[in-house]
Amino acid sequence: MARTEAGGYRERLLAGAVSCLQEKGYARTTARDLVAASGTNLASIGYHFGGKDALLNEAIAEIFEQWTQRVERSLFGADLGTGREMLERAMRELIDVFGELRPQLVLLVEGYPAALRAPVLRDKLAQAYARARTAGAGMMRRAAAELGVELPMDPEVFVSVVVAIADGLMLQWLLDPSATPDAHQVVEALAAISAIVT
Repeated sequence: MARTEAGGYRERLLAGAVSCLQEKGYARTTARDLVAASGTNLASIGYHFGGKDALLNEAIAEIFEQWTQRVERSLFGADLGTGREMLERAMRELIDVFGELRPQLVLLVEGYPAALRAPVLRDKLAQAYARARTAGAGMMRRAAAELGVELPMDPEVFVSVVVAIADGLMLQWLLDPSATPDAHQVVEALAAISAIVT
């Protein structure tokens, strides 16, 4: 793990917070849990984050960031292919990873009700979604430039719809994995919808 001038405490606290959130959830994670998981001390939480809740909020945002980076690596880590192939690769990293990311998914879903009552967490999640939209739009612009095509619509709107699909499927998968379509099926469905409405 990377170390900062303060001995890497900030990174260790974030990693410990992600671990605690996955194991105990948002409401049941205590400051002492965070200290035990990170190998730090109580004072470091206040020094680096201002308090336990701010650290937990930052950890949730960090999960969003890591997931966005994962999608970007899948899009540009190989030949671009067609727009449809790129969409399917992105959807694989958003949908077909649910089994691998189950603890993170549970954490994110548990974070939503807490965010409704905690304005700071709500703002942090809203900012994470905004960064995901901006990053996704940037990926679309980069892909369009590399493919030499024009984007047919505002990329941030497109990314918002894709994220909404992934979020909805995430909830369905947590309740009934066997009934949730995979990335290929989702892209097929989007193509069918497009054919119907055009």
